[in-house]
Amino acid sequence: MEVQPYRARRPRASPLWRCLSGHFDSFLEGYEERYRPSYGHLRPVIPEVVGKFMGCGDYSRGFARVRCDHCTTEYLLPFSCKGRWFCPSCHQKKVQLFGSLITETILAPIPHRHITIGIPKMLRPYFRFHRGLIKELCRIAQSCILDFQRTALNLPEGVGGAVMAIHTFGEYLDFHPHLHALVADGLFTRSGMFHVMPELSLAPLEELFRARVISFLVKKELLLPERARMLLGWRHSGFNIHRSRRIAPSSREDLERLAQYIIRNPFSLDKMHPNATGESIIYRSGLNPKIRRNFQVFEPCDFIAAITQHIPDKSFQLVRYYGWYSNKMRGQRLKQDAQKEAERESAEGESPALGTPEVIDVSGFVSRRRPSRKWRDLIQKVWEADPLLCPTCHEPMRIIALIDEAEIIERILRHLGLWEEPVDLDRGPPEAIVELFPEEQHLDPLLELWSEMAPRREDPIDPFPDYDSEPVFSWN
Repeated sequence: MEVQPYRARRPRASPLWRCLSGHFDSFLEGYEERYRPSYGHLRPVIPEVVGKFMGCGDYSRGFARVRCDHCTTEYLLPFSCKGRWFCPSCHQKKVQLFGSLITETILAPIPHRHITIGIPKMLRPYFRFHRGLIKELCRIAQSCILDFQRTALNLPEGVGGAVMAIHTFGEYLDFHPHLHALVADGLFTRSGMFHVMPELSLAPLEELFRARVISFLVKKELLLPERARMLLGWRHSGFNIHRSRRIAPSSREDLERLAQYIIRNPFSLDKMHPNATGESIIYRSGLNPKIRRNFQVFEPCDFIAAITQHIPDKSFQLVRYYGWYSNKMRGQRLKQDAQKEAERESAEGESPALGTPEVIDVSGFVSRRRPSRKWRDLIQKVWEADPLLCPTCHEPMRIIALIDEAEIIERILRHLGLWEEPVDLDRGPPEAIVELFPEEQHLDPLLELWSEMAPRREDPIDPFPDYDSEPVFSWN
């Protein structure tokens, strides 16, 4: 399909933006009475992230000037908030980067499986009010998978490989902590040989996971021993582990789609349908057999409470790498394999050496370079629109200035008839919350999902258009 010129988005047309602009103040004012018993204290990160989202794609917060030297056409490209796990536009950039990173840099050319790991409803409140425990859930799940694989393959020193993503959201935005993992379907040895797992039932793995999670919560004095014995005695405990079919090394597109799926945004704007008055929001999803419908109706403040509970705390990493795919082991292999880069380039397209069907030699595999994180490349990949393609003459365009001074911004926007009063939600949490958690007010800015892929300061531009489009402006 032919690449089309880029058209800037209109963030204020978003139903999410309208909901927050009209009801976020009421949500904050009524939080202590209405939501604290169910959701816990108002975490300072919530008003901070929402405030940044309200300025995402807002011309009054700053923009880049993009110009065609051939015909003098110009347009303005607004800055983005770079919000993680909340702003649908900005998080989509991370989704695309993550998919490319996983398939081109992280995963070895061996079979993988997608594994989902869940816990019973009875235990979910412990993780809602003690969010730091969720990372321990990851650690327990990884140790169980590794022990299960080592026993099945009789490789006590075998090394697993997993990329694990934490989800706190269910189908209808309820708090439902569970894990999604891309797991190497077997074990590596230090020599670079990969031993493929046989087809086995996951029942022993599920029992092992149940026992270790319950033991962990008892040790933390969160779960009473009597209740622990009750959970261990249940035939249907609520713990569940499911795996996908085996994904072959050659199925790179399937792996990329799966990688994008496991870090998807907690909610979807496509499922959000406000009524005509904006006083209720219908959130549509798949048919839920328990409630016998495929939608949930929220009041605006209730919807805000539901989606903001999934914003992660500052510096909390929702994606974790283990074993062969950990940062430590990848760094060790990169040092060893630096001299093999030229060999890989000359042998492009060749398959890695194979042993028997049960053992794969990956000792000679060298990962590709990190995928491009340029906003232009991402737009072309996702939207088939080139932000540096002139819509008038189809000649290349270039960024000629980054405008972030308030006086100049207002002067330009008023001249173009684009000026709208900015919405100020950047006021931080209520004073009562600041008094309870004063240390939270001095933390570093939000960290990116993976620090090595953090956007550069000189590229503060939101690449993803959505909703109705602004016209492209031209002046001489």
